[in-house]
Parts: sequence; C-alpha cells; structure tokens
Amino acid sequence: MRVAIAGAGAVGRSIAAELIEFGHEVMLIERDAAQMDPHEVEEAEWVYADACELGSLEEAGLEHCDVVVAATGDDKVNLVVALLSKTEFAVRRVAARVNDPHNEWLFTEAWGVDVAVSTPRMLAAVVEEAVNVGDLVRLMTLRQGQADLVEVTLPSDTPLAGHPVRDLRLPADAALVTILRGGRVIVPQGDHPLEGGDELLFVAAADVEADIRAALGGAGLGR
Repeated sequence: MRVAIAGAGAVGRSIAAELIEFGHEVMLIERDAAQMDPHEVEEAEWVYADACELGSLEEAGLEHCDVVVAATGDDKVNLVVALLSKTEFAVRRVAARVNDPHNEWLFTEAWGVDVAVSTPRMLAAVVEEAVNVGDLVRLMTLRQGQADLVEVTLPSDTPLAGHPVRDLRLPADAALVTILRGGRVIVPQGDHPLEGGDELLFVAAADVEADIRAALGGAGLGR
C-alpha cells in the first residue's frame, strides 16, 4: 500500500517509520525546509512541497496513493489536505490529525476526512480508562461519527462475573470485539465467562452507549 503523509514533524516521521516497518510504501510531504531530514526515515520518499498546493500534490503523484495522512500541527492545513486528497485525487482513505479538540467537529466527510484522530481526546481517554473503572470511555470516533470505539473496565464486584458473553443484552448497534484480560487478548465467543477486571472493547453507535451501560450493569442479565 502506498501512503502519503503531509507533515514530516515528529508525528509524521513516527507514523512513516511504523508504516514502513509494516511493509508499506511511504511518501513524506513537508513544506518547512528545517523539517526536511531524509536520514530520519531513510526508507521513505521525501518531497519538499506545500501539501496545500494542488500543483505540488499533482507533481508528487498523489493520485497513486491508497491512503493520505494529514499529520501537520495545523488543523487548517490538515483539513485542506484532506479535502484536496478526496475531491481532486479520489484517494480511497484519508486520515487527519486533530490538534485542537474544539476543531474536531470540522473533521468530517464534508472535508474529505474518513478517520479523525484527536491526540488530546485519546490522551484524555487513556486517563479516564485508567481511573474510571466501570465507566464507559470513548477512545475513538470511526466512519465520520457513525460509530465509536468504546472501552469499559469491569469492576471487581461486577454482577457479570462468571456469566458467559452470550448473557450480555447488548443493543443491535453494538458489538463486543475484544476482551483484554491480564496479558491476554481474547476474541469473545458466546461461552467465554466474564471476570472482574476485564477490559471490554466495543464498536457501537453513539446513540446506544446508554444501553451498553445498562447491559454492563447487569440489566436483563440471563433473560
């Protein structure tokens, strides 16, 4: 897969290094000469250009990329890059970095964004997940707000302890995708018993999160 990353700062370079390690072809686009350091990620293709300029993106061959990541430290730039990538070059998948949580509402399909990643929100979610046992924590928004990745850590005295996964009365628009237990990652099956301390990861529509809370509190258990 060919991936273009707009912004070769610390975030962009880190993403590039990870993707290259996974076997992908990466192009880094950077307009600040001070950030141009090909020795930092030698396996990447480095392009000195303004990713907000249509002509620059044409010269870089953006139409041949499968994914674009707008990873600069400027939300306005990331939105412009996302919009150009989607509307002018028909890039299949566009991910964008959100620097200011107040701007998160802009990072939608209307601006060409398929996945918005808010670093402040994710860090806050990590803190919540660490201290708020039993509370539902939203980790990430998926598909332009159509669904969320949410997590909850079951308290030690949960009424679900010992009950199999099939006893969870989840709403139709929610799915339990993973159970983290100690050092294990468990793909849940109907007969897997739940335990206090389990971290449950769900993909769910935002409007059913209250129903998930009710199910995790034991509502309707065993019916």
